[in-house]
Amino acid sequence: MKFIAGPCVIESAELLDIVAGRLVAINRRMGTEIIFKASFDKANRTSLGSFRGPGIDKGLRMLADVKSKWGLRLLTDIHEAWQAGPVGEVVDVVQIPAFLCRQTDLLVAAAKTGKIVNIKKAQFLSGADMRYPYEKALQSGAAEIWLTERGNSFGYNNLVVDFRNIPDMLAIAPTVVMDCTHSVQRPSAANGTTGGDRRFVPAMARAAKAFGANGFFFEVHPDPDCARSDGPNMLQLDDLENVIESLL
Repeated sequence: MKFIAGPCVIESAELLDIVAGRLVAINRRMGTEIIFKASFDKANRTSLGSFRGPGIDKGLRMLADVKSKWGLRLLTDIHEAWQAGPVGEVVDVVQIPAFLCRQTDLLVAAAKTGKIVNIKKAQFLSGADMRYPYEKALQSGAAEIWLTERGNSFGYNNLVVDFRNIPDMLAIAPTVVMDCTHSVQRPSAANGTTGGDRRFVPAMARAAKAFGANGFFFEVHPDPDCARSDGPNMLQLDDLENVIESLL
């Protein structure tokens, strides 16, 4: 069972250390290997004035410091093909954002890094449709590919999870991750920002496990209500261990 956790965006070195330290403690107590996730750039924020992060150069240096200091494997996302090379030199898993999962050049570039490629399912695709992004990455040389469920658009400003997507994607890839926090988003529903409801995160995780998910993705923060991105749907850092224990 795979676990991915970390803040939505790199806000500060202090935040990265707080979260990384907690993940290391959970790994030690529970025998897990949580992969540390944080974004150096949130390129798809709702409004122009939203915080995006430190950028690729500073962000990758900060992520490299996390790996050096805490010994955690790393995951981050890319939004343009040119980013794959430098990102692949630092992280262990290159993630393709859901909105971009059909972008051929992005998938090819990620595959050529030699790192694990995690492709998030678009909000407008079915699980079965993910065979095509998977095949693009596979045929471009990716050694290992994960697929991630994160809900589907349900009218305006809402998502719903069709858990049948999980077994459908398991027929394509051996690892299917449930994004338990982005799946409770309310996109663009909070006056120029994305809303959400973190109350449902533990239930999303357990339901996904019942449908066969073998990976779980949580964005976490010590104070989600003050987070600079995705706060409403991020899990409280103090609650992560109990959620992981329930899955184990």
